[in-house]
Amino acid sequence: MNIQENFCPKCGGPTTNEGICDKCLAESIDWIVAEQRVVCTFCPTCGSMKQGNTWSDATPNRELLAEELALGALKVHPDVENLHFTVETYEPSPNRTKCIIHAEGTLYGIPVQETREVLVVWKKEQCDRCSRLSGGYYEGVIQVRATDRTPDIHERSRVESIAYSVEDGLQESGERLSFISRIDDIKDGVDVVISSHHIGDLITKQITNELGGKTTRHPKLIGEREGKKLYRITYLVRLPRYRRGDVIEIKNKYYEVRSVESGTIKVFDLQEGIMNVVREDDSYRIIGNVRDAEYAAVSFIDGDMAGILDPKTFMPITIPAYPWLHLSEGMDVRVMEDRENERIFPVG
Repeated sequence: MNIQENFCPKCGGPTTNEGICDKCLAESIDWIVAEQRVVCTFCPTCGSMKQGNTWSDATPNRELLAEELALGALKVHPDVENLHFTVETYEPSPNRTKCIIHAEGTLYGIPVQETREVLVVWKKEQCDRCSRLSGGYYEGVIQVRATDRTPDIHERSRVESIAYSVEDGLQESGERLSFISRIDDIKDGVDVVISSHHIGDLITKQITNELGGKTTRHPKLIGEREGKKLYRITYLVRLPRYRRGDVIEIKNKYYEVRSVESGTIKVFDLQEGIMNVVREDDSYRIIGNVRDAEYAAVSFIDGDMAGILDPKTFMPITIPAYPWLHLSEGMDVRVMEDRENERIFPVG
């Protein structure tokens, strides 16, 4: 043995260090420490998890989450290399999960291994969203009405679909407190009760973009929170008298309404086959909506007239064969009935 070699003062063996050898150093260090107890708060209603003071909609597998929480409760010495964990879990009670962690690695070139236990406690607490839902909290009501009529089944259905679609988009983007409390289908229209002004703005904008009309806002001061004034807003969405797809009569000609904007109506001339713009006027007679048109087979073409069977009586009748329709024998054409004038006409 070289007299110049260093000796470990603890075990007496040779060492390349100036102090104790790597083996004794590794044995003297408590290289892994674990918190004995970890509390995880979750909402029993929707399953969302609480991290700090923030709720998250993430609902991971309970066993995998317990392993993740247990590993997060470990503190490992920075000099440990080649670290590897295996975790065993079991539940001593419905709100407890015990995690047994087997850790292996190398410390200063010496293989080390330890076992630690972490108890995960599952704490139930109603989340902010479910608390507001159960308490009937709301910040606004969207009242969907129509001018000189009541919204039809199609419009009511679209309002509901638009509202839930906007809600889904906001929830997916992380706006947990923007939700729909309820939707009431009433005689005069539809009422959408909402939890935030943001979701109200988005829903009303999309409704008017698709169904037309305009929105007015009527805020009411209801109190203060943290020095800020709180308002509850009533959104009145007034759908236009004429719906998209309505067929109207103007000066003994028929037009299909394509959109209503700022006092004007974009229409499709069902005789000429061209787009036009007319002034919005309450005097136009509504024949019906193209959604209610019926199909009839063309039996013959004779110049500017076409023969079909009346969809209701199955009696042979003739209708105008406008050039834009490009009718031919055997094809189907959509037709509507003007009951007041006892006339059946094509709509495309």
